[in-house]
Amino acid sequence: MLVYALAAVGAVSVTITRPTMAAFAPSLARAPEQLTAINVVSSWTESVSVLVAPAVAGALLAVGSSGTVFAVTAGVVAVSAVLVRPFPGPPPAGQADDAGEPTSGSLGTAFSVLRRERYARVLVIALCADFVALGALDVLYPELAIGVLERGESWAGYLNAAFGAGATLAIAFTVSLVGKPRLVPSLLAGLGLYVAAFALLAAYPTAATALLLLALAGAGRVVFDVTTRTLLQRVAPTDVLARIFGLLEGLAMAGLAVGSLVVAGLVAVGGAALGLLGIGLLLPLAALVAGRALLEVDRHATVPVVEINLLRAMPLFALLPAAQVEALARSLERVDAAAGTDIVVQGAPGDRFFVIADGEVEVIRDGAVVARLTRGDGFGEIALLHGVARTATCRATCPSMLYALDHDTFLTTLTGHAHADAEARRPATGRSREAGATSTVR
Repeated sequence: MLVYALAAVGAVSVTITRPTMAAFAPSLARAPEQLTAINVVSSWTESVSVLVAPAVAGALLAVGSSGTVFAVTAGVVAVSAVLVRPFPGPPPAGQADDAGEPTSGSLGTAFSVLRRERYARVLVIALCADFVALGALDVLYPELAIGVLERGESWAGYLNAAFGAGATLAIAFTVSLVGKPRLVPSLLAGLGLYVAAFALLAAYPTAATALLLLALAGAGRVVFDVTTRTLLQRVAPTDVLARIFGLLEGLAMAGLAVGSLVVAGLVAVGGAALGLLGIGLLLPLAALVAGRALLEVDRHATVPVVEINLLRAMPLFALLPAAQVEALARSLERVDAAAGTDIVVQGAPGDRFFVIADGEVEVIRDGAVVARLTRGDGFGEIALLHGVARTATCRATCPSMLYALDHDTFLTTLTGHAHADAEARRPATGRSREAGATSTVR
């Protein structure tokens, strides 16, 4: 009973950490292509773990006991927690709008969003089907190894490792996904490879074909997973992104259990061949249920999650309702500045507000460096608010990436929201007093 209780605690822990990681990713990315890269690397880590972990566990069992395996695992988790602790979390997503209604609520909010957002719902269904297939595979490995291949219990681990090896080899392809504006073609390619591998394995179940085809299935699955998760991060409303991934993780745990039960029934009725066909057909059936929505999701996956997280981390925009922050994020224009570039010049008219996404900018007033700005800092607001010339030069000290917001959009947004306008004018007033009556803004 204690073992089952502790296993349940472990499962609950996963449901907390993994959606947090998924929601945290956009706040770490400096640009949209970096968000895809984060998902790719995360998938690599998972794939390599599936390949390496069974071997490491086997080696530990050879020199110790199952307790040794659990102790080492606990130690790895503790070290991981220490490593990520210094990172600040993403800004809270539940700011109230002008009507006083929260923009995100309980887990029921995620269900409501999925009912309303067709494309997010389609992607969640696809990912749930993926977890049902993974749960089925966990049960099918021993049946395939012992009942079909007649190779003994150890081959269940080899088959699992082959699946992980294929996923690891898919790294070379998933690198090419970084920066791609259209991911559905890659999603369908991964799905096709996955289905073909299981269909062939059902028809030709030999030791050699099992290792090869499971490797191909693992490669197809990792491409499917990376593209689907990235698309979900693009289409899901940012203010409930963590809740949607939390819901997905809970559904994933249920999917693993359902998959193990379903494949057991299939094997009892038609043997391992029927089980393999069932796994292979599960994802395409989910795709058929999704229909045209899955093919069209790329056209709607335009939510600028990276830009939104950057804006919400700034006090200037933190109090704005989610809809306004998203509208601002869509209005941002990317600006790349080489080292030594003057982004604004003292005495010039001000026409844009800038937010630093990556790099460093030094503020120079009357020839002296008065400040250094980094990611999440903004400059240029006082010239826009007070209609004065730039009172400082802002120069990139290294290759930097910024986002610019035009004069009209900036003023319309802030002056239409009292709290944001007050927040914008508060630091402006302080700098005005320091710099003098006419020297008010960078």
